[in-house]
Amino acid sequence: MNEEGEKLRIAVFASGRGTDLQSIIDAIKAGKLDAQVVMVLSNKKDAMALERARKHGIPAVYLSSKDFDKRDEFVSTMLGELERHGANFIALAGYLRKVPPEVIQKYRNRIVNIHPALLPSFGGKGMYGMRVHEAVIEYGCKVTGVTIHIVDEHYDHGLVVAQRCVEVRDDDTPETLAARVLEVEHQLYPEVLQWFAEGKVEVIGRKVIIKE
Repeated sequence: MNEEGEKLRIAVFASGRGTDLQSIIDAIKAGKLDAQVVMVLSNKKDAMALERARKHGIPAVYLSSKDFDKRDEFVSTMLGELERHGANFIALAGYLRKVPPEVIQKYRNRIVNIHPALLPSFGGKGMYGMRVHEAVIEYGCKVTGVTIHIVDEHYDHGLVVAQRCVEVRDDDTPETLAARVLEVEHQLYPEVLQWFAEGKVEVIGRKVIIKE
């Protein structure tokens, strides 16, 4: 239970394969994460994340702004889906679209994102997937990692909740580095979501406090 006494009911937003989604589902099944994934939303109709959701009996929602003539209709549909499925928390897991500010406002401090680098480095618009690892290697970094942060109205900008480092090896390619970073993502995301489930995360001003 979180500090409001509610069970964490997570809507996972994903655009791709959904491996972080799978790590969340696996952690719940293993009893390591006291939460429920109540829906998976994707802006891509053929996203594997939606297939993973269906396989596990989780409502799978395809929703793209391209299918709406008016922005307001898209936003109200997204909010309606979140409400219909009873979501009280949103976890972005490779969601390659900006979350509408109206959704951020309603779920303020209850939306998190996972990023495959140590923010504020190698973040922002266009910095996702393999592009991040290519930039890390090109820059000559010796250390990279994973960041989980609270989502605000700007790309990769919100308050950091947790980070974990990953060594960059001399013989790394973007692909080998991506694989090791992804392993850490799969460990860290369920751990941090459990902090929220237990009500351990508190936002005070521009600080995130993790309570014991």
